[in-house]
Amino acid sequence: MVLLMKFPSSPPHLPSSLLLCILLFVIVCKTRAVVKLPPNVSVPAVLMFGDSIVDTGNNNNNLGTTARCNFPPYGKDFKGRIPTGRFSNGKVPSDLIVEELGIKEFLPAYLEPNLQPGELATGVCFASGGAGYDPLTSQTSSAISLSGQLDLFKEYIGKLRGLVGEDRTNFILANSLFVVVFGSNDIANTYFLNRIRQLQYDFPAYADLMVSSASNFLKEIYRLGARRIAVFSVPPLGCVPSQRTVAGGTERKIVVKYNEAAQLFNSKLAKELDSLNHNLPNSRMVYIDVYNPLLDIILNYQKYGYKVGDRGCCGTGTIEVVLLCNRFTPLCPNDLEYVFWDSFHPTESAYKKLIAPTIEKYLKELT
Repeated sequence: MVLLMKFPSSPPHLPSSLLLCILLFVIVCKTRAVVKLPPNVSVPAVLMFGDSIVDTGNNNNNLGTTARCNFPPYGKDFKGRIPTGRFSNGKVPSDLIVEELGIKEFLPAYLEPNLQPGELATGVCFASGGAGYDPLTSQTSSAISLSGQLDLFKEYIGKLRGLVGEDRTNFILANSLFVVVFGSNDIANTYFLNRIRQLQYDFPAYADLMVSSASNFLKEIYRLGARRIAVFSVPPLGCVPSQRTVAGGTERKIVVKYNEAAQLFNSKLAKELDSLNHNLPNSRMVYIDVYNPLLDIILNYQKYGYKVGDRGCCGTGTIEVVLLCNRFTPLCPNDLEYVFWDSFHPTESAYKKLIAPTIEKYLKELT
């Protein structure tokens, strides 16, 4: 349940409007931009949709899902060493993106019970661990589905209007960076692991189903005001530790068919984005390739300063993720030497090496 948010009572000598301005000013100014925006361009907020790669805590109070990590050792390198529901040892891409853009230090979960009203104007995260483009993916993991995240976004718009007014809300929506990160759970879990969809579709047909769902979602957020939309590709799933354990044989080899499936979906997604850009006026829907840069980090891990690229830091690093990576699970001595934190999610260090150059590469297209 989303709690209704109220401003704290302002002192008698300080008008509430001035208090709001001060609050917004503090939030906006507490982080210095790392990347330089083009002249006369502003990105007032980041609005994040997706799965566990970018979830910053929306699943914390969802006791119906196992896709939760608001317990140690998750968050061990986060500010205050707090397990916030981020699926890593520290920051996740949501945080790194707002930090790179100089908006703020962290991107809060929209369902955070203590979310401050002033945070809405600079962006929030709607993502939910376990979610996917395929409705069945979110259903089987009890995650917040694509349509559920869309409903939260609509609610957010209403709250934002009440906070800053109609004109400013329209400006924020038109100029903010929307980020969409789904697909990994659909391919790795729903299609290959559970094999639910294999009874109905060969993989090219399933990829078409995923792309159709993605397209409908993108058209809907465009209708609601989004214009700058970054859509992340699916990563090289066959290189992820848990997938190598499950499908890579006794030697845990890279699962080539998983990578080929990811590449096929990515090619179809990129073509669909081109089509949408031609048909939706003033839209900037940009395909963000994370497949190839992450593949390079995993395969050439030593070049990036890592010692281990095929296992996570938590436990054996081959299967432990979410509930299996807990306070009783032994950790590696130094997670800075690992590409992966658990058997599915990279470390903060690896995310930093991925996100910073990615933003720099695509920023002009998005703005």
